[in-house]
Amino acid sequence: MNTNNMDLLVENPADTTNQFQLPPEAKRLPAWRLWVPLLLQIGLIAAVPATAVYTFITGKTVVLQTAPVDPYDFLRGYYQVLNYNISDRTNLQKLPGWKDLPAETPCPPGAACPPNTHNVKAQTSFYVILEAPKARSKAATNPDRPQAWKPVRVSLENLGNLPANQIAIKGKYNGWRMEYGLETYYMPEDEREKVNQEISEAQRNQRQSFLVEVKVDKTGHAVPVSLWVGDRNYRF
Repeated sequence: MNTNNMDLLVENPADTTNQFQLPPEAKRLPAWRLWVPLLLQIGLIAAVPATAVYTFITGKTVVLQTAPVDPYDFLRGYYQVLNYNISDRTNLQKLPGWKDLPAETPCPPGAACPPNTHNVKAQTSFYVILEAPKARSKAATNPDRPQAWKPVRVSLENLGNLPANQIAIKGKYNGWRMEYGLETYYMPEDEREKVNQEISEAQRNQRQSFLVEVKVDKTGHAVPVSLWVGDRNYRF
């Protein structure tokens, strides 16, 4: 084998390797592949507070009757878990539209099923139609304290063209109670002991002394605004 052939054999492997190397510009990751996923994540994070702000600005003020439970959680800090009268299915099952909600075990057509046995299927979304209370006299006791709105109907759909004194609030049945995203009230750090003392005193004197002011938008989404304990009001 002559010297020229030997040189070719030595140079060929290097030449072959060079043929499969990518140019520098091909190794660069397009910028959009970095900032598009980042923008999507930022958008998802911002969507939740944006929805709450929209509801707060455009929503109608509604007052819900509540009763507090479970006043302390070591993992989340000091707060009240609020249970509403519309959280109890025994209060809603008396209303028109309750039996239109999907049931776990529907009553067979033509069968004589016992009353109040319509067990709503878990994870069912629904709407409760609330009606504003009648205006009371300014001479009444505690005229500045708001009155709770009254549930008058249950609906599987968000009913349109409701009267001006009614609003639909969206909820979901979790299998044992109705939830509206309004179940937790975090206490201000500087008012923790004061609020807790007033809540304990109010519970001893009158169980129905808790009210929560909320804003409800046209889609049924609600955000809390303030908590009433007796005659005192605490902003969220």
